[in-house]
Amino acid sequence: MILVTRLNGSVFALNPDLIQRVDATPDTVVTLVDGAKFIISEPLAELVERVLAFRARVVATAHSLEETGSADVLELVHPAAEAKTKGAQGAPDTDSELPAPVPLHRRRP
Repeated sequence: MILVTRLNGSVFALNPDLIQRVDATPDTVVTLVDGAKFIISEPLAELVERVLAFRARVVATAHSLEETGSADVLELVHPAAEAKTKGAQGAPDTDSELPAPVPLHRRRP
């Protein structure tokens, strides 16, 4: 899931696998495969980058599972929240607004 922001400022998680298309009209309109539409404040290019980063994390986690039998946790991070919680050295603050990530486990055959 990726986090996106509605025009009213509320943040919600969006499953990138359900996106049919995204239009910039000038607001960014996300259309899902079931026809649902969401208007978000992120520009089209930023949404594409988030989807690409999400897919890269999924592939990296799958690769890690195959190599080591365990994986790092996928984290759901909103870029605006991440920027607010970064300290002077650029490290994320431990007191994040987001809940703790859920660890992933390998499926049993």
